[in-house]
Amino acid sequence: MMKSFWALCLWGVISVVFASSVALSQAQEAYLKEKKVITMCVDPDWAPFETINADKEHEGIAADIIRLIASKLDLTLRLIPTKTWEETVLKSKRQECDLLSLVNQTPKREEWLVFTEPIIKDPNVLVARSDYPPIDDIRSLRHTSIALLKETSILERFQNDFPNLKIIPVDTEEEAFWMVENKKADLTLRSLMVTAYTIKKESIFNLKVVAQPKDYVNILRIGVRKDEPILRDILNRGIQAITPSEKEHIVNKHIYIKVESNERNHHLLIYGILTLLLISSLILIWNYQLRKRVAQEVKKNLEHSQMLFQQSKQAALGALIATISHQWRESLTKISYANLTFRAHILQNKKIPDELLDKNTREIEQTLDFMSETMQNFLEYYKPSTNVYEFEVEDSIRAVIRILDTRIKNLNVAIAFHQTSNTHFIGIRNEWMQVWMNLLSNMLNIAQKRAIKYPYIEITISENAISFHDNCGGIEPEIVEKLNNGSYKNGLGINMSREIVQKYGKSLFIHNLDQGAQFMIVSP
Repeated sequence: MMKSFWALCLWGVISVVFASSVALSQAQEAYLKEKKVITMCVDPDWAPFETINADKEHEGIAADIIRLIASKLDLTLRLIPTKTWEETVLKSKRQECDLLSLVNQTPKREEWLVFTEPIIKDPNVLVARSDYPPIDDIRSLRHTSIALLKETSILERFQNDFPNLKIIPVDTEEEAFWMVENKKADLTLRSLMVTAYTIKKESIFNLKVVAQPKDYVNILRIGVRKDEPILRDILNRGIQAITPSEKEHIVNKHIYIKVESNERNHHLLIYGILTLLLISSLILIWNYQLRKRVAQEVKKNLEHSQMLFQQSKQAALGALIATISHQWRESLTKISYANLTFRAHILQNKKIPDELLDKNTREIEQTLDFMSETMQNFLEYYKPSTNVYEFEVEDSIRAVIRILDTRIKNLNVAIAFHQTSNTHFIGIRNEWMQVWMNLLSNMLNIAQKRAIKYPYIEITISENAISFHDNCGGIEPEIVEKLNNGSYKNGLGINMSREIVQKYGKSLFIHNLDQGAQFMIVSP
């Protein structure tokens, strides 16, 4: 009985000792003992798969997997740094490195490499601008250009499979996406993982997936110099020793993906399609309502005698609609990215983590709320009203700031509020919103025209005065004088603001203060 017990203990110890190691043949062990160091070349710019950072360290999915393989085989690896993929390929051909990390096996590469078993599979997708129609048959395309990375298996295959396309070789992933975004190329074909990663990192959300070519799947392996096949066999032992959970952990670390059943995938796909249809319908309805209501209000206001008030709004209308359109495009890119993330999981039969699903659906909800609020603020600002009621001054100013939000962010303008009392006005709220709009727009125009590096606007609210003060260099003294006496002909917005302010028994004063201009509304 005791012998059995100690035998079991001994077996447990042996299992623990050798659980993380890989059994090699005598010839393989002798090879490694003599070899000592394995050199490796990698793609220096292929996130999230692999990159070389500023400290010349290998990072990414490939880096973590290869380090895991090395630990199981007790290998010593040395990175041969390169600056471009072309340099990497050249060094590999010259046998300056033993390994070429994570590549597709192609006939051309088989001239100087042998390949390990597959490590990662990732589908390739065609990416185009958001206004590009879906592609049913790639071979039917005519006069179509596609940006593809130099010295890659994709370029090699596309030249043979699709001679109807004009191929534009590029140096980096970012360049390929940039060319499509800026209409220098119609399409690019990239890994689905790389597509999702790059679109998020570079914020180029006006792109979309238009097709998934059949049989174009990245089956990524390690390339090994052809004259040392024994090294390939050793690496295969290490690859076989990697568990699915270990590989999943590494991939999740970089792209947050888990495996999921096909049945749930279909449900998620249907959910994604219905969500997109709902969002698209809401956007179309909002756009239609916005155009319709703006047109109605313009017509109604032109029929009234308040021509000066309407002219000022008309002058700003085009810029405001452009601003709101930009805000909505930014909001749509967030929704588009969330959908692309879901689609990436679905196409790869992966499970969407609950925390990612919760995070993305919350962001979609918040984005829709923001779009609705922006539209409501704009309509409230533009709609003529004769309703006189008490309103909070700060709240009406912030409503205008939200309308101008995108322009404020683009100019990097910092806005600070200083409030000594919770000031309320009694009057027509959207008339005062027009005043705030005129004052803020003037300051933003000057900040943009003079390219102020760190512009700010300080808004001070007290019981007797409202002040808008910037740091944009001030206004020429002769123009200040004309603005204050109402004789400045180009100051339609300021003159109209003064009329509104005077209508409520207050005064508008303009002067220069501390490297900027100050617009002050004073109560008697």
